[in-house]
Amino acid sequence: MKILFVGDVVGNIGLKSLDEYLPQIKRKVKPQLTIVNGENSLNGKGISEDTFQQILHSGADVVTGGNHVWDRREVLEFINNKDKNMVRPYNFPGDNVPGQGYLSLNINQKKVYVIDLQGTALMQPLDNPFLEVDNLLKNLDDDSIKFVDMHAETTSEKIAMGRYLEGRVSAVVGTHTHVQTNDAQLINKTTAYLTDVGMTGSYDGILGVKKEPVINRFLTQRPERFLVDEDGRMQINFCVININDSNNFATSIQNYVITPDNQRYLN
Repeated sequence: MKILFVGDVVGNIGLKSLDEYLPQIKRKVKPQLTIVNGENSLNGKGISEDTFQQILHSGADVVTGGNHVWDRREVLEFINNKDKNMVRPYNFPGDNVPGQGYLSLNINQKKVYVIDLQGTALMQPLDNPFLEVDNLLKNLDDDSIKFVDMHAETTSEKIAMGRYLEGRVSAVVGTHTHVQTNDAQLINKTTAYLTDVGMTGSYDGILGVKKEPVINRFLTQRPERFLVDEDGRMQINFCVININDSNNFATSIQNYVITPDNQRYLN
């Protein structure tokens, strides 16, 4: 099984970048499953039916979310539709949380689970993601591939989750901070791990938004309105994971970045 995972799509420029690059990447990678984090696709915060459909049209099979998934009320119009391949963080508290925290797929007669978790360090006080994923795994088929999108702020919490799930899931890949890390690895030759896969959107802004308000915030310590850098040049960050179907362990993970200054992957 080959899984392609694309980092956080930010705004219209992120959608444009995805539409431009993802088909080219898929032709080269030939993945059986393509997952895209889309929680920032609607003007930088949130997701709508329209942006969700645009992500699917570009080539995604599953769309994952994070802390911004509820930022736009439009999400409530479609997130409860179980036929839509979208997941939000599994560990939101309560019994009647809209949407689904994990998804079960059958790909080439192999069961694959896509699980979405959100960290709590320097973020919202959700239910403990470590304990919640423990409870979830008890109810999932053992003979299955399990991919985890770990949406968290701190590197330590992401690494801890990767180590905690060592040998119990096929992959743990971090999202949220929008900067790709260079620590792709196989933990104990079982679980593919990457602290952050990065983002898809403006190459010239700061984490996908215009640079001037962010810099001014640091200079003045006063509130600023952050806007998506829709006029920037495009980039896409992603990783490719290979998994052995016989034992569900990852055999490789490699991270990539395509930017205006680095188009080598497409050549």
